[in-house]
Amino acid sequence: EVQLVESGGGVVQVGGSLRLSCAASGFRFNDYIIGWFRQAPGKAREGVAGVSRGDGSTYYRDPVKGRFTISSDNAKNTVYLRINMLRPEYTTVYYCAASKGLLSGPIQSERVEEDACDAWGQGTQVTVSS
Repeated sequence: EVQLVESGGGVVQVGGSLRLSCAASGFRFNDYIIGWFRQAPGKAREGVAGVSRGDGSTYYRDPVKGRFTISSDNAKNTVYLRINMLRPEYTTVYYCAASKGLLSGPIQSERVEEDACDAWGQGTQVTVSS
């Protein structure tokens, strides 16, 4: 069974940093592209960043470039999302997802459908306080 479990969310002050983790199990990690997405209440899910486990290439949605960094740890089957210089508008639930297909399109999208990925985690809440 494919499982993705996010962790690392919490309440952080404006300007601070946070590292989210996505632990994967139940599938061949290297066969998938892992992406991070976020969804605020009442809004569509939007892409954030992705990493191709096969060649290690990374890509980001334009608004987060320079502030978000995606990385992966092969030995731990875990993908991370580091968020620097947190802003109040980053307050939302962050999800990781796995896809056998390309994610470059969904990562750039402001409206990502459920079927864009093969599996989704349950999400982790990030709250940025001022």
